Amino acid sequence: MECERKASDLIYDVFPTHIANALRDGKKIEPEKKDMVSIYFSDIVGFTDICSKIEVEKVSHMLDRLYTALDRLACELNIFKIETIGDAYMCVSNLASEQHDHAARLAFFAMKALEVAGATLVDEEQESLGCVKLRVGINSGPVVASVIGTSRPKYTLFGDTVNIASRMESNSLPQRIQCTEVGAEMVDMMM
Repeated sequence: MECERKASDLIYDVFPTHIANALRDGKKIEPEKKDMVSIYFSDIVGFTDICSKIEVEKVSHMLDRLYTALDRLACELNIFKIETIGDAYMCVSNLASEQHDHAARLAFFAMKALEVAGATLVDEEQESLGCVKLRVGINSGPVVASVIGTSRPKYTLFGDTVNIASRMESNSLPQRIQCTEVGAEMVDMMM
């Protein structure tokens, strides 16, 4: 019974509530078109170099400290985390609930994420290695949200908006946020 409750709780951490309810009830999940969301991608600058300088367990510990802080921040701002893959973090606003300030909210998250990274030591035992530095990319636009797979279902987003946000991140500079013109216009309208 305890395992079932924990599994039920976990599904609500991984999926938006309406998707978690449908999965729990055994319903088929149809792809959903979202007309306007804001997407955040970040990556750790020099991650490969960091991995060559410290033990794998310390890399894991660094990622856990960073992602725990980012998850907490996302929760506070009602931003939905889509996934982490290695040193990459992806989240979105205006997806799980209606947010008229979604672009400004995500821009604020991005600024705070840079602060969080700047306070996260690469290795708590070797302060000389410094703190984590992120590259961040943001974009706003339409997406399709869908659950993929059945044995290990994954909630993910598709579309040019996602691809462009990812490109913004990969072309960004250390401890900087690169935003598309659409994303910047959305932030300006909301401020």
